[in-house]
Amino acid sequence: METEIITAYVSLGSNLGDRAGNLLLAVRGLLEASFVVHKLSAIYETEPVGVENSQQKFLNMVAEIHIAGITPSQMMARMLRIEYLLGRKDKFLKKPRTVDLDLLLFGDVVSETEFLTLPHPRMQDRRFVLAPLAEIAPHVVHPVLQKDISQLLGETGDFAVVKRWTPNTEQTFENDEMKIFLKSVRQDV
Repeated sequence: METEIITAYVSLGSNLGDRAGNLLLAVRGLLEASFVVHKLSAIYETEPVGVENSQQKFLNMVAEIHIAGITPSQMMARMLRIEYLLGRKDKFLKKPRTVDLDLLLFGDVVSETEFLTLPHPRMQDRRFVLAPLAEIAPHVVHPVLQKDISQLLGETGDFAVVKRWTPNTEQTFENDEMKIFLKSVRQDV
């Protein structure tokens, strides 16, 4: 009997320290947590939304993950461990962060527990989530709203600036490593 492969979408963000390096480490953490990273969006630079005392802009991206044999809660637990290992100790406080991982969609699962709500309850209100998600999964349908991601992006009331991030020539070596890594991941799919 084969285990069903589920497609999940994870939002990744960072606005502390080496933001691009933090995203790279988070993607590596997803791989080490036995998730198959199938697609990665480009990286987008965005203004902080709902974060106290944040002066640094966020870098955000979305990963399409293929998984089998685990529940959404088990996936979220692994993601929390990645955040913790990368220096995030206060998941539910709205502070600047080295890395933030949010489970947006887990197949077409609709669920609400004390630990996790699926689909992510505010994803349709966040341009910084919808823009990279629409890049890699424009036709995926939100299981509650019954609209595809492109439509949600077109209808969102969030008008925050979300622009594709292009590191300047003064970026650190770690960011060059990330570009090489992301290029290799995209070529592997």
